[in-house]
Amino acid sequence: MSGNKLGKYILFGALAGGIISLFDRTTREQVMNKSRDFISDVRYYSKNPDVVKLKIQEKSEKYQSIYEQVANDATYFKGKIDELKELSPQVKELVVDTKDAFTEAKDDYKAMVSENSTSDSMGK
Repeated sequence: MSGNKLGKYILFGALAGGIISLFDRTTREQVMNKSRDFISDVRYYSKNPDVVKLKIQEKSEKYQSIYEQVANDATYFKGKIDELKELSPQVKELVVDTKDAFTEAKDDYKAMVSENSTSDSMGK
């Protein structure tokens, strides 16, 4: 029962707030102008239902187009992510091989330099 009272009081409060807000002249004028525009729109669309159908169709096509674009983008990104997943192990292997090659070359250069240093010291 208390829920019923709450609903009634909320409704009465909203009505009281609406009535009190109409004491302001500019608010009253805005409400009247909006009401006139709304009534005019209702009359126009009731006489011209094809216009409403056309507007709904245009909005529907627009949203369909947006949906298709988002779906295409999602498919594209999924493909790129899959490519990246495939390339990652290959790139990792390439980096490890390159590191190993540089390490071996470094060791070879050190050995050459130390041989040259040793032979230079013996030759003197």
